[in-house]
Amino acid sequence: RGIILKQLRRLGASCDWDRTAFTMDETRSKSVIKVFVDLYNKGLIYRSLRMVNWDPERQTALSDEEVIYKEEHSKLYYMKYYVDEPAGCTDGEEEGAIVICNNDKEFDPTVKCQVIHRDAQGRRYAVVATTRPETIMGDVAMCINPKDPKNTWLRGKKVIVPKVGRVIPVIEDRYVEIEFGTGCLKVTPAHDVNDYMLGQKYNLEAIDVFNPDATLSEAAGMYVGMDRFECRKQIALDLETEGLLEKQEDYDNKVGYSERTNVPIEPRLSLQWFISMQHFADIALPPVMNDEIKFYPAKYKSTYRNWLENIKDWCISRQLWWGHRIPAYFLPGQEGVKDEDRKYVVAPTAEEALAKAQAIDPSIKSVDELIQDEGALDTWFSSWLWPISLFDGIEHPDNDEIKYYYPTSDLVTGPDIIFFWVARMIMAGYEYMGNMPFKHVYFTGIVRDKLGRK
Repeated sequence: RGIILKQLRRLGASCDWDRTAFTMDETRSKSVIKVFVDLYNKGLIYRSLRMVNWDPERQTALSDEEVIYKEEHSKLYYMKYYVDEPAGCTDGEEEGAIVICNNDKEFDPTVKCQVIHRDAQGRRYAVVATTRPETIMGDVAMCINPKDPKNTWLRGKKVIVPKVGRVIPVIEDRYVEIEFGTGCLKVTPAHDVNDYMLGQKYNLEAIDVFNPDATLSEAAGMYVGMDRFECRKQIALDLETEGLLEKQEDYDNKVGYSERTNVPIEPRLSLQWFISMQHFADIALPPVMNDEIKFYPAKYKSTYRNWLENIKDWCISRQLWWGHRIPAYFLPGQEGVKDEDRKYVVAPTAEEALAKAQAIDPSIKSVDELIQDEGALDTWFSSWLWPISLFDGIEHPDNDEIKYYYPTSDLVTGPDIIFFWVARMIMAGYEYMGNMPFKHVYFTGIVRDKLGRK
């Protein structure tokens, strides 16, 4: 903080230095907690078991805006999923099918008839292409597109997960891309956002094969304790040794990285706190589109609009030991209850939480029996209140200072935080003050090196 303030003075900024404040000082902290409780009471904050972006190094959830996607040179691994049937079976085969024996033909995804793989013993198998073979221990289904002629012979069948030995069903859904790979998709609901949606749709089990630090967990049943990328190398070698890897080929794809730690994120099923964002998008989009709030350069209006029109709910909880602690208190005596089913109350103080808890269970006698959520709030949950909380406008909305200074005139900032901060300050402004937080937003350039890095 001291360095930043000295930089501003060196640049000649004539700020009112007596007004310097910190998002975790007493006034700002009370404002943050009050807003959390208010939004929870309005039904806009909820707690849910959902797929989140997980940072294995910090071991915390991230919002979508904290994930940076980078082009990577990866590999596609083509694995054999044997059909659970006797050798030599021809059930479901149609005349004119292409039968590939011992991988004697290069697979052509554009063919318009059945494509059936057989090994030397006459056993049929499907081929699945994936960039993440280390997740096969969590496979619970294979999915094909019902319109894909190559794979109609797999309808109603069951297949065996390579190396794992688990027998899983073949399901059908139009989500699967016919032209990608072989048209067969492994479904791992605990480790992919789209697989999770398929899992919900078809009531599939979710098997989490990773620990919070992205090493293999006991649930994987093999490679336990191994790092995810080391496991990827080892499992590819083992599959090849056991004749279960058809081939591997180079493949370019985008991989999500944590903005803060620069490690690849893991999609992870986790119990977190979220804000329903559609309400906020509805109130924050029109003022910018109508030029009530003016952007300079104006081209950033389209960036802003695109994000708000495709808004996702904001994951606001973090598994970190700094930040504002979540004001949720769990009731005692819930041993053995699933985490998502535990009873809790939300209140600005422990004493108010006790009163609410006693209304549910009169046997509770003291705050010491309540267990406060150990999570902290995303740092932007305090920052989005800044134009209001700086003048104590959340706790005392009619004080002379907030009435005099709000709305402010200009915001000067970088375009890299248009979602993190600019949009959210506009949302909070209309929600709590009924007005814009500033009239103009000027986006500066960002100093970058020759590779384009900040």
